[in-house]
Amino acid sequence: MRVLVIEDERHLSEAIVHLLKRNNYTVDAVYDGIDGYDYIVSDIYDIVLLDVMLPSMNGYEILRKVREENNTTTILMLTAKSQIEDRVLGLDYGADDYLTKPFANEELLARLRALSRRKNKVFEGTNTKIGDISFDKNKLEISKGTKSVNLTHLEFELLDLLISRNGMKTPKEMIITKLWGFDSDAEDNNVEVYISFLRKKIRFISDNVIIKTTRNVGYSLEVNNDV
Repeated sequence: MRVLVIEDERHLSEAIVHLLKRNNYTVDAVYDGIDGYDYIVSDIYDIVLLDVMLPSMNGYEILRKVREENNTTTILMLTAKSQIEDRVLGLDYGADDYLTKPFANEELLARLRALSRRKNKVFEGTNTKIGDISFDKNKLEISKGTKSVNLTHLEFELLDLLISRNGMKTPKEMIITKLWGFDSDAEDNNVEVYISFLRKKIRFISDNVIIKTTRNVGYSLEVNNDV
């Protein structure tokens, strides 16, 4: 899952990024409202942590603007303000949740898990079944019976993306932006390499789960129940 942190307090931003990466999220951070808006509309993020008090454009302005543009990215507001009217304003503008600073790390992680469930996404700590294999996001591994294989972080993100697409074909361009970011130098061959790595690990474990390649279209995770 890819998370964007828009927070101008550098020390707090760095602490949040460290916490989320430690919990297997892919994270980008920006410190300015206009940059934050530009990153949100790239549509590569699953959840955005959005501070209210930002230079150039404040969090309320960003939120109102992206919702007016029918952008439905999940947004969790972060603010030092604790007045009821401030929380109501953020929710009325379209925030999905609201967390007042300072907050406990455990509460932030719990809020992210709750937001993930609302979006019907797989979240950490869940052992998800795909065909005849189990995918444990907490351990970063796939398993079947007594067999198990550890995944690298990028393999984990790739499998998570393919699962979230529910069998739909996922283009290379989407994989690049989701795994490496929209301003990355990653190319098609990077995707092909990680598809190959993940495919080999799935093949070692599974009899009926495959990554299917559709030429010039993309990749899809499929279960062959006839096997």
